[in-house]
Amino acid sequence: MVTVQQVLREKGSTVWSIGPDATVYEAVEMMAERTVGALPVIDWANNLVGIISERDYTRKIVLRDRSSRATKVREIMTPGVLHVSPTASIDECMMLISEHHIRHLPVVDGDRVVGMMSIGDVLKTIITEKQSLIEQLESYISGTA
Repeated sequence: MVTVQQVLREKGSTVWSIGPDATVYEAVEMMAERTVGALPVIDWANNLVGIISERDYTRKIVLRDRSSRATKVREIMTPGVLHVSPTASIDECMMLISEHHIRHLPVVDGDRVVGMMSIGDVLKTIITEKQSLIEQLESYISGTA
């Protein structure tokens, strides 16, 4: 079974984050520059206090006709973030993503954010894992294993 740690080793574990007192505009700008769909919100003491996503922006800024330059991240972020440990399985990630209708999971080791798992990362890993299993079974059935 593939773990989060294995996926992070493959894809990299760079984490782009933002503080709760930054503006929403700064958060959206960073997401665009880094081509990510969400940012963990980390306070001055290096604690994960929330997550801000493109979905938060569209629902809480655009649809409510608020100013992204005048609104702080803390005002629209999702607090109480679901997260996984590096030892979690990809299946555990998929279960959390499916049950809670989320697209991003911070990876937390102790009290430190060490990576991010997106729904794309999880699906890519599951598809690769299943394809490998299919190839092994086909090889076994055809007697070439």
